Amino acid sequence: MANFSKSNVPQFSVEVYQNAFLPEGGREVNAIVTVTSTGGGTTGGIPLPRAAASPGHVPGYGPGPGQAQAPGQTPSSAVVLMVDCSGSMDYPPTKMRNARDATAAAIDTLREGTRFAVVAGTHVAKDVYPGNGQLAVADARTKAQAKEALRRLSAGGGTAIGTWLRLTDRLLGAADVDIRHGILLTDGRNEHEAPEDLRAALDSCAGRFTCDARGVGTDWEVKEVTSIASALLGTADIVADPAGLAADFTQMMENAMGKEVADVALRLWTPVGVEIRFVKQVAPTVEDLTGRRTEAGPRAGDYPTGSWGDESRDYHVCVLVPEAGIGQEMLAARVSLILPDPSGAGAPQVLSQGLVRAVWTDDMVVSTSINPQVAHYTGQAELAQVIQQGLDARKSGDFDGATAKLGRAVQLAAASGNQDTAKLLSKVVDVVDAATGTVRLKAKVAEADEMTLETRSTKTVRVKK
Repeated sequence: MANFSKSNVPQFSVEVYQNAFLPEGGREVNAIVTVTSTGGGTTGGIPLPRAAASPGHVPGYGPGPGQAQAPGQTPSSAVVLMVDCSGSMDYPPTKMRNARDATAAAIDTLREGTRFAVVAGTHVAKDVYPGNGQLAVADARTKAQAKEALRRLSAGGGTAIGTWLRLTDRLLGAADVDIRHGILLTDGRNEHEAPEDLRAALDSCAGRFTCDARGVGTDWEVKEVTSIASALLGTADIVADPAGLAADFTQMMENAMGKEVADVALRLWTPVGVEIRFVKQVAPTVEDLTGRRTEAGPRAGDYPTGSWGDESRDYHVCVLVPEAGIGQEMLAARVSLILPDPSGAGAPQVLSQGLVRAVWTDDMVVSTSINPQVAHYTGQAELAQVIQQGLDARKSGDFDGATAKLGRAVQLAAASGNQDTAKLLSKVVDVVDAATGTVRLKAKVAEADEMTLETRSTKTVRVKK
């Protein structure tokens, strides 16, 4: 495998946006933490400018949130493509052909030297290329062989996605690589294993590889597919028309090939007496990480963020601090990006760091002002929640509840400038007044439109800074 200079490895920066001022008796501190990874393979190693300080750096509280470079060379990668080959993939017959073509397009996108395999998924899982529990090394010959194996795939049997994931885990786990990634395609519900079996498989695979999941057509279960992507820190989406699979798979594989650092964790350290309310990713999608904390020493915990390429994400951190008097100031939390030692023997590397603070004041104008970033992402998180609640109410026949929730969603989407979500909502409701959230449920809604809204409900827009 080719080695690359350290200039091709990303650098990380952390910026903290918050209103640190609290009124007398105030305890809740909110901050948006923007994490940016830059200078990896897709930008040719352009380093971030080093800054003496950035928003969130408090002099006297230790080092500011400067940038640190990840160790080592451009990482080795392994990818397993899981293709649904259950009987339903034959209806219509073009669906299976589109799936084969899409997987072939993804294979063409593999970087030379990437280890890869193809798994055919039914009520059992079978590694159809290269087979025998092995991974192939991507080059012109193995790509051609893999595409030939794809042409022999046919539809038949049931659906047990947990078995696909466990086989993928075994294949990826045997590879001595830095980044492990799965791509999963399904067109149906997971009807041939118990829900607890899929949950157990996800628990077993979590933290071992990331996985993007796609539902093709409209006969699959949105919450099933999104839960797979959520548990494995990947993306989920719908491809309602199978003809769109090739473009989607190519883009997914390009994104996977752009990942440069795996297993990055957001570490939150808090002083004595500080309680953590929640830690959420809020851009590019909403993902609650609160329950995924693993302890990392006294008053410190790690929250998984998965693999990174050249990209930026936002996180909402909310903590409760002890009450203090007017004029007092304290460090509410220290947020660090952590890269574990691959051997497990050494100390993890701190890639970058930011600080969240609390200052008590009797200036009511300052203390009651909501930071624009915090306000924006609080609204985006509510937007995702009310869409889910509205669609669930609609399915259960609670049309008044659905109208109220989806009306609120329209209002939030309009206020935040989330035009993509606003367009999806307009296919489910007739908008009378977006500003007030006045809507009417549409009498007839295409199933693909409803599923698209549900699948993409957690996608957010970045705040204008």
